[in-house]
Amino acid sequence: MKQRPSFLLAITPIVSMLLLLGIGYGVFHMEAEPLLIIAAIIAALVGLKVGVKWEEMQQGIVETTAKALPAILILITVGILIGTWMISGTIPVMIYYGMKLINPDFLVVTAFAVTAVVSVFTGTSWGSAGTMGVAIMGIALVQGVSLPMTAGAVVAGSYFGDKLSPLSDTTNLAPAAAGSNLYEHIKHMLYTTIPAALVGIIIYLFAGSGAADASAGADEKLAMMTETLNALYDWNILLILPVIIVLAGSIMKFPTIPVMLASVITAIIIGVTMQGVTLESAFVASVSGFDVTMMGGASSLSSISEDVSGLLNRGGMESMMGTTLIAFCAFSFAGILSKTGSLEVVLEKVNEVAKSTGSLVLSTVLSCLTMAITTGSSYLSILVPGELFQKVYQERGLHAKNLSRTLEDSGTVVVPIVPWSLAGVYMSTTLGVPVIEYLPWAVMCYVGFIFAILFGFTGFSIEKITPSTQQTAENQEQPQYKA
Repeated sequence: MKQRPSFLLAITPIVSMLLLLGIGYGVFHMEAEPLLIIAAIIAALVGLKVGVKWEEMQQGIVETTAKALPAILILITVGILIGTWMISGTIPVMIYYGMKLINPDFLVVTAFAVTAVVSVFTGTSWGSAGTMGVAIMGIALVQGVSLPMTAGAVVAGSYFGDKLSPLSDTTNLAPAAAGSNLYEHIKHMLYTTIPAALVGIIIYLFAGSGAADASAGADEKLAMMTETLNALYDWNILLILPVIIVLAGSIMKFPTIPVMLASVITAIIIGVTMQGVTLESAFVASVSGFDVTMMGGASSLSSISEDVSGLLNRGGMESMMGTTLIAFCAFSFAGILSKTGSLEVVLEKVNEVAKSTGSLVLSTVLSCLTMAITTGSSYLSILVPGELFQKVYQERGLHAKNLSRTLEDSGTVVVPIVPWSLAGVYMSTTLGVPVIEYLPWAVMCYVGFIFAILFGFTGFSIEKITPSTQQTAENQEQPQYKA
């Protein structure tokens, strides 16, 4: 018979996972997959202890994985997108003109600004990082700007837009979980998001200034790479067409994967008709990844430097398989844990110690962080704490938008700085920088919840429920809350 786990038993798999990944992955740089499997075994032992059958645990794994399948499909499609955008010259043209137009001293802050704007309009952090982010990383590599710093700015900018865009799934999910209104939620997030973004921008301006390689060889390297790109590609305005398709499809709220595939087909057509690439090479690039030797212009070069190859050789479905494997291992742990009842016990314990508004916000933040670290899912980091704390906020006379804001501050934007999360592995794979290295520079991803805690204890921007706001909430139509 299934029993409710004690608090000590409930935290055992969570603490075990944190120790395994913190020491094994973080300190000794061991592979994350076996560490996650060991954590899943510990969670399963706890499940057996409280009477959970293996069939139930297996069902938990299936359910958790099923929820993540749409994200995994997008992940694989992004791999195809990057490979074919290299074939067409879409990413190289952005790198080429970016090298000429962007001052290296302002590249890091530009990385944040560009990805933020794109993700606000599209509502997708992954799309922003996988397209504009990849191009910016290429520019950083050529100009000698710190790659971890640039990657951190790309991640922060991508999630700035994802957090504030009404087109984003998490931006719709948070008010739905908390019981607030979408546009009230977005407006209320500005109190924490704008200060967090400004802190990041100031750091990027100071740290990014002088971050480029100023050696004499740097100019020669830049000249050599621009000459090589000129020889490999035929530049024209149509190379931007695949980008326009993705942006337009996102703004018009078309399904993500069909839009990406339309962009892929367009990129292949451009590569074959304008860049001298064979159709077979285009298919290989979409599966195994792009290689500069596929380009028709490569035959005119006596040799291609490792710098150019390292810059362009990427993409393909196979490049995302490692990310998918880590995701499945993480979902095994999360799925088993969900069936043991451990998370509910831990979150309820956290809720018990919250007496003041400040401690309640702090408890919400800690709950979201716990969910983000243990499950690696932005959705669960929003939904579970949202369900747990919604009535508590109401009972204490706090407007639901306080809760929905905190869910995003400590759930949505934290997940990409968790190394074993799907978002973290995606960003590190796509940008070519380990999460641990870009984490310090993804400033907005961790400063936002610091402001949330500060405002909770000071009362700044914390809105109480009044008779008028209560009546407004009751009169609002439910469909606008749904994701």
